[in-house]
Amino acid sequence: MKPRLIRLAAIALSGMAMLNVHSAAAQGAIDNSALSLPAFREHKRTFGLVYTLPAEVNDLLARTIGGLLREKLLNTKLYDEALRFNIPHVTVLHIHNADPTTPDRMLKALPKLPAALNVTLKTFYTTEAAKGAGHPWWLDLGIVKEGQSFEAMMAFNTVATAALTSLRDGPLPRVTGPVYAVMSDAAKELVQTVGVSGLNVVKDGKELRAHNPHNTLVYSMARFTPEIQAAFNQTAVEFNEILPNGIATSFKTVSIVELGFAGNVLREIYRISLEDGSVLNVATGATASK
Repeated sequence: MKPRLIRLAAIALSGMAMLNVHSAAAQGAIDNSALSLPAFREHKRTFGLVYTLPAEVNDLLARTIGGLLREKLLNTKLYDEALRFNIPHVTVLHIHNADPTTPDRMLKALPKLPAALNVTLKTFYTTEAAKGAGHPWWLDLGIVKEGQSFEAMMAFNTVATAALTSLRDGPLPRVTGPVYAVMSDAAKELVQTVGVSGLNVVKDGKELRAHNPHNTLVYSMARFTPEIQAAFNQTAVEFNEILPNGIATSFKTVSIVELGFAGNVLREIYRISLEDGSVLNVATGATASK
């Protein structure tokens, strides 16, 4: 399907799915009151939909930049960051909901999946949750923003956002408090309507693309001081020199996962094939059904 047709299909499907979002909000299931508070909302449970990185990509990253990254974290006394567990992934979306049945509800609400995605991971960079918030911040590896698979990935984000964010109980804790206070008006609107910034939505019949798919290598709640920022901006420069052409790969599955406060994946729950739609219960090894 051509990129323009992919976008038009996404807008049509998203418009229908947004009815569920408004319905959930009307029933009072979503509580945005934490957005008026100065501190971060208490984190209970966050679930998400992500593409986990293939083993060969993880192996290459470990062999080329993994040791250097660990050394730089230790040298800057970022011990928590060096120890923090994460299943490497590229996010579709995250939602906060303490209800343990949320993954099953997400599985049932999944919209039509894209075909396998052929993408290139390229360009390391640092980013803050919101400029001036102080924390959290991340060291990320981006995705080349061109090609049919990228268009399909973005279109899927639009429909998945509409279908799944209605299951949240409120905003993600990491975008509340000091982060929400310094966000742009556009980002604040996304937090209010879908629980987090950085997702694609349809507004007034037009697709608004805020999604920036990427893989995160460092999750930090340390203050993003000028010294830390300079150190890890330099780290990004060095890593880009090591992997100047990026890493071409394919995502053949998408997974429902549980995450920590900063967005690091703690466990994989369901793995869904983009090739045949089959669903694997990761803990039991059994085949599940949507």
